[in-house]
Amino acid sequence: MGRPVAVAVDLPRLELDRPFTYLLPDDVEAPVGSVVSVTFHGRTVHGWVLGETEDVPARVLPVRRVLSKEPAFDERALRLFAWMRERYVVPLSVAIDRAVPPRVASEEGGSSPPPPEIASPPPEVLGRYEEGGKLLAACRGGGGVFVVRPLPADEAAVCVEAVVATVAGGREAVVVIPELDPLPGTAAAVLEAAGPAGVLFAGGHRRVRYRTWLEILRGRYRVVVGTRPAVFSLVRRPGLVWVHREAHAVHREERTPAYHPREVALARAEVEGAVCVLAGLAPSAHAAALVDDRSAVMVRAPRARERAAAPLVETTRPADQDRSTRLATMLRDARGAFLLVSRRGYGTARICRACGEPARCAVCHGPIVVREGREACAVCGAGGRCSACGAADFGVERGGTERVEEWARGVTRAPVRRVDDGTAAGPEAGEVVVGTAAAVKDLGPRSIGLVGILDADRARRRPGLEAPEQVLATWFEAAAWAGPRAQGGRVLVQTREPGDPAIQSLVRWDPLHFHRRERARREEAGFPPGVPLFRVLGSPELEEALRALDPAHLLATPLGGQTVCLVAIRPDALAAFRGRILDLVDERIVERVEAEPRL
Repeated sequence: MGRPVAVAVDLPRLELDRPFTYLLPDDVEAPVGSVVSVTFHGRTVHGWVLGETEDVPARVLPVRRVLSKEPAFDERALRLFAWMRERYVVPLSVAIDRAVPPRVASEEGGSSPPPPEIASPPPEVLGRYEEGGKLLAACRGGGGVFVVRPLPADEAAVCVEAVVATVAGGREAVVVIPELDPLPGTAAAVLEAAGPAGVLFAGGHRRVRYRTWLEILRGRYRVVVGTRPAVFSLVRRPGLVWVHREAHAVHREERTPAYHPREVALARAEVEGAVCVLAGLAPSAHAAALVDDRSAVMVRAPRARERAAAPLVETTRPADQDRSTRLATMLRDARGAFLLVSRRGYGTARICRACGEPARCAVCHGPIVVREGREACAVCGAGGRCSACGAADFGVERGGTERVEEWARGVTRAPVRRVDDGTAAGPEAGEVVVGTAAAVKDLGPRSIGLVGILDADRARRRPGLEAPEQVLATWFEAAAWAGPRAQGGRVLVQTREPGDPAIQSLVRWDPLHFHRRERARREEAGFPPGVPLFRVLGSPELEEALRALDPAHLLATPLGGQTVCLVAIRPDALAAFRGRILDLVDERIVERVEAEPRL
């Protein structure tokens, strides 16, 4: 007759989010994670085996075919996928599909040699940090959550030491990085220390990605380094999940489910008894809240060492076009500089000279900017034409990377270079680089002398719930390039509000000063750091149905006969929330659910 097995069918619809039972022939093996072909309402679809089941309905169809020669995940991963399903209110099949790379059948059925040992001696850095010994002990054979704020020169070394300690304790380590190009200095240092026992799981051809995924699952590597999807790497004995520069904006997944590696790492630490480390020169509001609530241990250098390793930060009032007299003076004398500007181009069109109306794109009504000598819409790219009269003559407010580059060439004798997209080499001593936040990367220790933050007020007022903390993290990462104050490292912040908490945090070289204020602001707004947030679209009855759950906070807005609700849910109420959402989907009250929307 066959064995009944539960299958998650690959149909990404909430109303179908439950296991379906199929019969597997007795002589066929299909462990958890195997890909199968099944019949569903007259269609042939793929699915994943979740294990044998006792839930056998009256009518059961057979599994048409077992497609995979080896499973793409195991029971440990299934527990993590179940957590994702609940946390982000998505079908289990969507969670699996997001975590597991696309299958390439020809890569299955192989074997991998046992992983080699790491021979490199670890750096001895963490022992000089407050609570660093506790982190090392946990890496060797324990668990817990740690927030690590390294000194700029130690950023790679503290990660390498924790990874080596984890491997020495008989477990494996995963290091998640925000970007791949260029490879962060921390990632390069970890891979060098791991040697053949380490692998980079990021980018590349789908065949290479799937092969690497299977080799990790087979136990070939002790250390995995990679971008966002690497947080799901199924190492045999997970001991450490290290999220590098965890406040970086690129970490968050844009597609459904919009997971953040920070949250997945925290879940893995709890489910698998591993260590989760959230690391960065400036932690996120979520990480800072974990420390304040004693859910995480802060690991940092003694305050005197932090101050000594930091550059000297001063503020000055800006003039027109992102310049100031103080900046010009410092730039003439600097041995090198990085000038951080929040916008690209030469300027922004403000008014049409022909009709006097505000400058707006004739195609999409977006803003018109001047870049590379051409006026064009910043949204759709269409040529600059006034939406009111069609003219192409605008009054332009000058300012941006191109304008700053032009000005800097007239101020300094050093070579001046502009970096807009973040793919060019980083700043070196002896040159002046003008760039946006995209140019701020983990390039290893730098000591270029001067970092200028030219439009701090514009940057910190960017819209978005998480924008202030991400801007602050970028400032700290860029400011670290100046070098220690004892070596002449200087940072100039141009601002009209030097008392702002974010700017004072940079001056004091202490991001927690900002986070104490930020947490109060977020809590007052009803969206505290770390509390799950959802945008739900549905019928007019939606608000009343969600309020019955007693959410942490709820905002409802009518929209064309429908209702949009922003709702914050306490972590211990997620299961009830998800169950109620599924009921409301069946009742046609909920149309769409979006976890962690960009606000």
